[in-house]
Amino acid sequence: MLYPMFFMVMLTFVILLFTLRIRLASVRRGEVSLSYYSMFQGEEIPDLVIKTSRNVANLFEVPVLFYAAGVLYVALEMSDPVPVTLAWVFVTARLIHTGIHLSYNNVMHRLIVFGLGNLSVLGMWISIVSSAGAA
Repeated sequence: MLYPMFFMVMLTFVILLFTLRIRLASVRRGEVSLSYYSMFQGEEIPDLVIKTSRNVANLFEVPVLFYAAGVLYVALEMSDPVPVTLAWVFVTARLIHTGIHLSYNNVMHRLIVFGLGNLSVLGMWISIVSSAGAA
């Protein structure tokens, strides 16, 4: 379980750094004033700045439930492979979601992978609770 959680942490930091790079570039090019970032309002913002910011926010929403399930799995010293497999499904779905979101941004494609990832987290929780309840 540690490896899928680590991969999600790495994905999050890569996107955080990418977002910082995009924001700094938008200020350097004069597309956004530095003061915009104090309240995130008051200006017309380039699409890539909006997309990267929204993607970072996505990485701190449902993934919280993923991390909680992963920590619980480790703390309970579980060995059931199902939650680990579902964790990898979630990580893969998030990686694909990020790729879609930051490139061609087809909403239906994003929705499908986003939904798959969310269902995998739900499956993780159900599997962990079922296994822990049986113990």
